[in-house]
Amino acid sequence: MPPRRTSLRLENPIEADIGEQSPYLPVASAASSRTSATTSSTTTPIFNLSDSTPSKPNFPDELDIHLTQNLSRKLSAGPLNSPSSPSLATRHRPQQLHRSSTLPRSFQLERAPRTMQLELDKLAIDQETVQKMRRWILGIAVVEFDIDDGPTIDAIFPPLQLLPAESENIAFSAFPDSLQFDQGSQCHSFRIREQWTKRPNEKRPRTEDGFLYGYSHFTQKRDAASKRGYQQRSLVILTHLPYPALFSSLVSIFGPLFQSHGTPMLEAACHNIATWRDPTPGATLELGFLGSVLQVEIPHTVDEQQLTDTSSFNEKYDPRLHILASTAPMTPPPILLFEAALPNLWSIWECLVLCEPILVFGTSPAQTSQAIWWFRDLMRPIPLAGDIRPYITMQDVDHASLVNKLPPKAGLLLGVTNPFFEKSCAHWPHVLSLGKRMPPSSAGPKSASMRPAGPAPGWKTRTHKRHISKDRALLKNLEHAIRGSELSKMNASLLLRRHFCSRTTELITPLHRYLNTLIPTPSEVKSARARGTTSSLRLKPFNNANFFASLKAHGSTLPFKSTSKRTEFYERWLKSPAFGTWLAQQEHIVQRVLCESGGGDIP
Repeated sequence: MPPRRTSLRLENPIEADIGEQSPYLPVASAASSRTSATTSSTTTPIFNLSDSTPSKPNFPDELDIHLTQNLSRKLSAGPLNSPSSPSLATRHRPQQLHRSSTLPRSFQLERAPRTMQLELDKLAIDQETVQKMRRWILGIAVVEFDIDDGPTIDAIFPPLQLLPAESENIAFSAFPDSLQFDQGSQCHSFRIREQWTKRPNEKRPRTEDGFLYGYSHFTQKRDAASKRGYQQRSLVILTHLPYPALFSSLVSIFGPLFQSHGTPMLEAACHNIATWRDPTPGATLELGFLGSVLQVEIPHTVDEQQLTDTSSFNEKYDPRLHILASTAPMTPPPILLFEAALPNLWSIWECLVLCEPILVFGTSPAQTSQAIWWFRDLMRPIPLAGDIRPYITMQDVDHASLVNKLPPKAGLLLGVTNPFFEKSCAHWPHVLSLGKRMPPSSAGPKSASMRPAGPAPGWKTRTHKRHISKDRALLKNLEHAIRGSELSKMNASLLLRRHFCSRTTELITPLHRYLNTLIPTPSEVKSARARGTTSSLRLKPFNNANFFASLKAHGSTLPFKSTSKRTEFYERWLKSPAFGTWLAQQEHIVQRVLCESGGGDIP
């Protein structure tokens, strides 16, 4: 670890800029230390970095929590193949065992704390600051690639209690599982299931939905002192909040600064976050972070559509300046992900709302995580009925339950980069491979050897036949925009998101219309109030035959190919898990409003 420096200057790059190698490497080391904040936020200075010299007292005893280190058998020290799985080409690690379960416990306990953990133990943070910070994040992990142990959590600040299985899961998810570049950086995110079953406490706060969310900044650079010739490190913001646009912006700012200036940036980042106001639903906040100001809108609920047209910013929405917290990251323009599948986006949307499982294959975790979050956003305001994994590795604790010979679970969206999944998921009904389709003229032995492993970019489906017509005028505009400037690609991405968000709203409009007929009438509310039994007021049972009669009478604004296609589509949707979760949500809203107000209009 480089020595602690009191003078923090941003002029010295640590590596060459790789921004031109791939549009999915937006945080490309180099001079992006100075410019990364501008891609997602304004650069209004909050404090002078050069005048900041944090003190170095020890932690209070109650915060001195050392992580259980995960150990494993020796991994190959041969050529650099994959950051997280160097021996992937020759063998796979057993999925039913964790590193921490395969070695004697006494040997684990004798291991000395890692260098980074010893350095972070000297940083100053009090319990009150930790509690304020954990309104937003649980901690920031430093993950290193160890020649003996593979990806390993070196330290977490502030200290956070993790089970060995969780530590291993975070460590592997923080790294790409395929070679990305010789030197450079990239950001991605992941979602892993929480294994903690004990009562939450100040050292392990409660999560919102049983999942931990990680936002990783991975860096690889040459290092002559390393046995592999490279230093590989990921900095991971761990949080309980599913706000991908917000935390992706934070880690893209924090990562390059930490790489340049070390642990003072970690301490400053945590203290900055502790000063933020509460993440109140519906609030619009200005959040100061390491010399930048981020303008952020928090959604009212995780299922709310955060629309650019109705955002609460005091100026026209600009994705470079404003952050809608629950949406997918907007840099690079998401339309680039689907270049090879633009004509198929309408089929993909239907599969999403019908809870069809989809395997999303990309060349990098940056691609897959952005795509999965984008899909999740398009399903709103329908609640999430399945499991989504923006990026999953073979070492994930849920790998065996999600990827096996059985039919995939309804609503499952998996983001993968390892070619292993192409074979193990060969029976999946839908596969989307991200990126740009290779032109036929480039086919040949030489180009085939240079093509990334995995399925060719595009959309493949075994079972789905589209029910709703495409918007061909929009498709033509998208195909033109993708060959244009960066601004045209961004505008096209926003237009595409608005189009499918509108379609999701139109999908549930006939259901809302029918649902209004099931709400207790004013006379029923009055009678219940007189008897003092308003708590018993609830929606009448949903009747499929009555709904289809209402649909036939009033129709739908969605451009279905035919009346029979419309009926078939809604028959399928009423059998999907999405309908069950949506109906339960509506029943809860109606009952709450009736009980609180004694009746009245239902929003």
